[in-house]
Amino acid sequence: MRTPTGSMATVIKVHDLLIRGGWIVDGTGAERRRADMVVDSGRITTIGPDLKADSARVIEADGRMVCPGFVDVHTHYDAQVFWDGTLSPSPLHGVTTVIGGNCGFSIAPLSDDPTDGEYLMRMLSRVEGMPLDSLRTGVPWNWRTTAEYFDAVGPLLAINAGFKVGHSALRRVAMGDEATEREATDREVSAMSSLLRDGLTAGAMGFSSTWSVTHNDPEGRPVPSRLASREEILTLCSVLKEFPGTSLEMLAAAGGPTDDESKALLCDMSLAAGGRQVNWNVMQVTARNLQECLAKLDASTYAAERGAKVVALTVPMVIAARLSLASGFVLDAIPGWEEVMFLPPDDKKRVLSDPEERKRLNCLAQGDHPFRPLANWGAMTIFDTVAEENQSYAGRTVADIAAERSCDPFDALLDIALADDLLTSFGYSEVQASREDWEARVGIWRDGRAVIGASDAGAHLDLLATFNYPTRVLAEPVREHGLLSFEEAVYRMTAVQADLYGLVDRGRLSEGAYADLIIVDESVVASNPITLRPDLPGGAARLYAGASGIDDVLVAGTPVVTDGKFTDHRPGRVLRSGADSR
Repeated sequence: MRTPTGSMATVIKVHDLLIRGGWIVDGTGAERRRADMVVDSGRITTIGPDLKADSARVIEADGRMVCPGFVDVHTHYDAQVFWDGTLSPSPLHGVTTVIGGNCGFSIAPLSDDPTDGEYLMRMLSRVEGMPLDSLRTGVPWNWRTTAEYFDAVGPLLAINAGFKVGHSALRRVAMGDEATEREATDREVSAMSSLLRDGLTAGAMGFSSTWSVTHNDPEGRPVPSRLASREEILTLCSVLKEFPGTSLEMLAAAGGPTDDESKALLCDMSLAAGGRQVNWNVMQVTARNLQECLAKLDASTYAAERGAKVVALTVPMVIAARLSLASGFVLDAIPGWEEVMFLPPDDKKRVLSDPEERKRLNCLAQGDHPFRPLANWGAMTIFDTVAEENQSYAGRTVADIAAERSCDPFDALLDIALADDLLTSFGYSEVQASREDWEARVGIWRDGRAVIGASDAGAHLDLLATFNYPTRVLAEPVREHGLLSFEEAVYRMTAVQADLYGLVDRGRLSEGAYADLIIVDESVVASNPITLRPDLPGGAARLYAGASGIDDVLVAGTPVVTDGKFTDHRPGRVLRSGADSR
């Protein structure tokens, strides 16, 4: 600015943003402190009391909590980013960073063969519950390399996203149709290693795979990675030794690492990668299954004793899944059910109409196996129906309906589903978690061998609604039950996850860190009710919920949510290993 001749010039710096009058909860677990914050060029430049800074923008925090944005380390937003760069609804619940490409299901790389993309679409539709029409109409499928995929999604992002390279995509490119039929040759493993190396060079955050029996493609075949030998997996893991800031994710078994083979595999994956961490999912903790969960954490102890690092991902609530006989997902994991769940629709309906087949299937479901809890048919609730004659059943338990119809609960469920052309959604209604359940979860989170994660956001769109875990945690174990402080809860959903992935300058509020932050009213923060929202490409619906009490969400100092609503800003970036992680 100009001043009178002979006087000294005075330059007043105008900062990008001043957040005034808030309580800083910095993500370290330290007690909150009253302070203002200045942001310039996407980073926090000053934190202190009563700052007198001239700023282009001012946010009046008015005694609310100013916290780092939450880091969600297990999502499947890889495809959704093309039709919804906000990655909704996660940011409404305070998430500013996500990790995708989990479970071996990245959508890069691709080959020149267009059937690769078609296969991945159909696989994702089956195993991750993404509507096929949405994948076909909402995703361009015009990249080949992981680098090209990153270039395509980068400009679309409202929040930050890192992506792993998925094993099934690697196998599909290297082996074509035979990826679902056999083990790979040495030459094919070498080709996969080269593809993985290319992806990591482009900045992929690591490598993911699965052996879970619940992961089958639309033809009922195991997804490609399930055909991989132990040697193939370890060879691919060894590529990560060349790349700092990378990690591994693996589903060694559907129920977690309860057997010696699974524990040894997770441990050896970490060792093959030079001691990089391996995370596995999903562990649901309740007071009733606490001892079982602690037994699964033995995998971490086993690994640590051998110089490896294995971490469990927990979802902070019991998953209230919406099942259907049309897709058969999860139900096909019941021993003996797989062949029926993968039948063509007319054949499936014929089998499910047969009294003898019903008896056989129910007998199999009631057997001694890990998925036996699915077979408590009477306790299930009918969520959504189609046929006019079924409309009155929505919201009622199958036991209640069966009593009214004077029949067995399994027969009642099948009759309703058949009348709906198998489109009936049903499952166990989420029961309000008890204080004892939350105590069990908090104890697990403090154990050191498990972290909050496993949201599966972006997947199972009509089946699961666990994307809202941050607001659930702040509302229930923190505010309602007082089992952990607000500060500790923030720490366990920010710095812990950021450190798990080695993220640089994220997950904490400090001078020099990225201004990925949220402003929270701790007195009211909560998830809004879950609704079915028909906003996907092709007109399909998904489970959705906004939040109360998270009014402002900023990424690199730019508002992506204001007054609880999305803005048009896209300041997010693709996080790249070696630069954004170490």
